[in-house]
Amino acid sequence: METNSNNSSEENVLKELASKKVVKLKSFYKHTFLYAAAMILYVLKEYTELPLNFFPIHFLNGVVVIIWSAVYVGSAIDMFVSFKIFGKEWEERKLRSLLEKKNRTQKWE
Repeated sequence: METNSNNSSEENVLKELASKKVVKLKSFYKHTFLYAAAMILYVLKEYTELPLNFFPIHFLNGVVVIIWSAVYVGSAIDMFVSFKIFGKEWEERKLRSLLEKKNRTQKWE
């Protein structure tokens, strides 16, 4: 009976970790799409004769592009390097330690 409880709590933790990864990856993909669109607009604004001086694009200048590029590279490094450093083995060890800690705090009578 205890093994069913252990398996279900382990499955719940795994589902929670997986959902957090999916949300983080989805956010990164949205950021990538916005970044690509902004870079296309910036290049069109700076290097063509198109009249792209309406409200949001008017403030898209070199400083904003440099800062946004740095933030994007940082989030890409965070996304992909953290998956390599904190791989499957680390997740399994952390999951076991969390479950052990949870089992130690619960007192069954």
